[in-house]
Amino acid sequence: MIHDGRHAVLIQSYGPEARGGACSAEVVISSSPATYPRVERPEVAVIMSQEAYEKFGHDIRKGGILLVDPDLVEYEERDDVRVIPVPATRIAERLGRRIVANVVMLGALAAVWDKVSVEGMRQAVLESVPPHTVDLNRRAFEEGVRYVEEVLHVKTK
Repeated sequence: MIHDGRHAVLIQSYGPEARGGACSAEVVISSSPATYPRVERPEVAVIMSQEAYEKFGHDIRKGGILLVDPDLVEYEERDDVRVIPVPATRIAERLGRRIVANVVMLGALAAVWDKVSVEGMRQAVLESVPPHTVDLNRRAFEEGVRYVEEVLHVKTK
């Protein structure tokens, strides 16, 4: 069991293209233990490369959420999916470390997706990073939340 009283299962697929390519991580979050760990049609996707968008960006179920880094991905607006552009790489660079762009996206995701709480996601992130990076990752996460709320004026859950 993880934060927010939920269960989670993670399946990762990282090849040699992991940095900047079409790697994937599927997460199943449920109020009870997952009986099947694969994601057939995701409710939400976070896309941070063009190759990943081409490979996975059109699989999101109707009514789902697509978070995309517009500095890295040329994407199409869609009527069937809520598209939220978050310049996570630019925000991470402003914080001094491009590598925390994924954490910026997690903050944005927690702010808009009703399956996780901001606090629960924040705790999960901060418990999983090396101790000497906690402050940087906390700032990156908070910048993702702030961007969604203050810049995009997206009503958080």
